[in-house]
Amino acid sequence: MANIYDVARRAKVSVATVSAVINDSAYVSPVLRARVTKAIAALEYKPNLLARSLATQQSRMLGMIVPDISNPFWPAVVRGAEDRAHAAGYTLLISNSDDDPSKQKLYLNLFLAKRVDGIIIAKAPGPIDGEAEQQMVSGRIGVVQMLRVDPKWKGDAVLLDDEDAAYEAVAHLLRLGYRRIGIVAGPPDVDTAARRMAGYRRALKDRGVKLDRTLCYEGDFRLRSGTEAGLVLLKKKPEAVFVANYLMAVGFMMTIRQYRLRCPQDIALVTCDDHPWMDAFTPRLTTVNFPKYELGAEAARVLLARLAERDRPAERIQLRSTLCVRDSCGALLQQPVA
Repeated sequence: MANIYDVARRAKVSVATVSAVINDSAYVSPVLRARVTKAIAALEYKPNLLARSLATQQSRMLGMIVPDISNPFWPAVVRGAEDRAHAAGYTLLISNSDDDPSKQKLYLNLFLAKRVDGIIIAKAPGPIDGEAEQQMVSGRIGVVQMLRVDPKWKGDAVLLDDEDAAYEAVAHLLRLGYRRIGIVAGPPDVDTAARRMAGYRRALKDRGVKLDRTLCYEGDFRLRSGTEAGLVLLKKKPEAVFVANYLMAVGFMMTIRQYRLRCPQDIALVTCDDHPWMDAFTPRLTTVNFPKYELGAEAARVLLARLAERDRPAERIQLRSTLCVRDSCGALLQQPVA
């Protein structure tokens, strides 16, 4: 493979001139620039990106860790971050933690080894420890914690209004007259799940409805746990159920059909997160829609701002959700016929 010295010899210029053209770090006359560019093309020279990052102290790369890209929630989040990073001249590296702290640690260390300029992370349950934690706390690398935030984290964070979203979903069911309202929650050690559970409990309390713990099921945000939740909760005969994410809602609906029940006639349902294909469901699902693309884009914006100004005050942003009323909550059944 050709190196920078080969390019310099072929273009009959100095190595410093080749470096200035590649990195756009100094003025080079159009004639010399054309000679260097022609030599690069002829030799099929590929710059050593690691060497360049060592020289410039910038890799122009960002790392992003999400729990599971196969979960329909995450592609739009990643796309929002990638679009914002690309527009600023950065490349985004993606990894999945599977909510496994050891796997998360592996990818964090890999990002540090690749000298990424910053990291966006939706953290796995538990604290972040080791070298990555030291780098984050010291500010030597830009970090934005997204969606899930360590209670001790004092840096930049971009969140969703999980508690208020759950509150509004359950309050909507209560306004429709339901009282035996169950919940399929996420893992209690994941703070988004804890906040949604808090919203569920607060909505019941504000309406004077006593919490029935037999109607509470802890899932893991995956489809199978939604199916298993249905097998448990449907035996308790709730009037309605709030499901804390979309994948579990799909699993829950599968169990409803297995039991040959009708939604919303036999049981009403509201879930978190909305997608373009929701109108194709039967029944069409009532959801609390989270701004997924905006979540990723905003996390990238905050990170890029941090890289541009290391001493700026930390930002903590909370994005708002919207309630999308469709068929599964039973609202249309209760409307008077015109």
